[in-house]
Amino acid sequence: MFKQFGDMAKMVQAAPGLIDQANALAAQSEAYRQQMDVMAVQAMTAQPAPGALEPIEGVDLDRYARIVKGIAAFGYDETKLPVVAGMFGIDPESWATAQVGWGERIRVDRGVGRRFNEIYAVV
Repeated sequence: MFKQFGDMAKMVQAAPGLIDQANALAAQSEAYRQQMDVMAVQAMTAQPAPGALEPIEGVDLDRYARIVKGIAAFGYDETKLPVVAGMFGIDPESWATAQVGWGERIRVDRGVGRRFNEIYAVV
């Protein structure tokens, strides 16, 4: 029984430190949430950089999104992308260049990524 009282006394002594740690973690969590909110707003409102929507090898962003979504008919088999691109009149070499180029633009420009997602959702 005395051991239990000793353990309880240690716990009471440690409580302020534990509360401080919990409060610090809560503050960090709130700061992270606010940062994520800011990033979400930026992602939803980002505008493409000037010239970032120019076609690559004759493939504009709309056509790129339609081709990428077109592999759904093939069970999302990415090896079928050149086949779908061909259905849109895009030769394999042009498609290869456009695919890499659009992928890079989407990766580095939030505005292009946002616009791609908008198009992809409705095609």
